[in-house]
Amino acid sequence: MKTTAKSTGIEGRIVNLSSVAHLHTYPKGILFDQLNDKKMYVFLWLFRRKSNIDSTANNVFFFIGRYNDKMAYGQSKLANILHAKELSRRLKEEGANITVNCVHPGLIMTNLMRHSFALMKAIQVVTYLFWKNVPQGAATTCYVGLNPQLKGVTGKYFADCNEEKTSKHAKSDVLAKQLWEFSEELIRSAK
Repeated sequence: MKTTAKSTGIEGRIVNLSSVAHLHTYPKGILFDQLNDKKMYVFLWLFRRKSNIDSTANNVFFFIGRYNDKMAYGQSKLANILHAKELSRRLKEEGANITVNCVHPGLIMTNLMRHSFALMKAIQVVTYLFWKNVPQGAATTCYVGLNPQLKGVTGKYFADCNEEKTSKHAKSDVLAKQLWEFSEELIRSAK
């Protein structure tokens, strides 16, 4: 991408998907020391009869303890923003003709929650008017990826085709660099 952007003079654009859920994460932002910590979880193995919810499962694991699925999801969305921030900084430092931004597509009416509990499905039905259809959900991604008015805009977060504020963690250059270095180390250790 760097080579193509340089040789053609056409700005390359990277758009990471994130979410407003990045606002709801652990107090430290990202728990680097616990991402792969098996001691963080207490597993209870329970036998369960086949049900109409998941006819393939006989056993189910429950997580008890410090793990919080909503906070973990928020942490993953924060990581998307921090990745875009650090990649943007690095590319700018290199003088690359590439921008990197993050978008929140919104709540989109898809089949994503087809295996959710009945309560989540009920909430989806009740809040249906606030959800976007797929083209509406794609609008911000297309806007950030294609709009000529955003030429040179990099390291930002967008929602509903507008630049939005982020959490204090998402603004942290230190946390962005720490995530980058942590990710590099994970990749090195996997080789």
